[in-house]
Amino acid sequence: MRRAARRDDNEDEIVDALRAKGVHVKKVNDEGAFDLLCWYKGKTLLLEVKDGKKPPSARKLTDAEQRFHDDWPGDNLHIVLSADDAIAKFDW
Repeated sequence: MRRAARRDDNEDEIVDALRAKGVHVKKVNDEGAFDLLCWYKGKTLLLEVKDGKKPPSARKLTDAEQRFHDDWPGDNLHIVLSADDAIAKFDW
């Protein structure tokens, strides 16, 4: 049985901040992939959310997430720790 992907505590704050800037955001519910599929003015980003308030050891990618990151061929996959971090990934 497939488990639902766990969400980081700061994810909703990040989603709200991106949407306030006009970014289209879709939460991805595929364990081991990325968390947010984002599109803004022709640019698509894949964001992996980690809670920047937690210690680095608690922000580590799972084995499945690491495999996805290792296999992803594009340069549009980013790990973000906060709303400001996520916003900074876009060319405004």
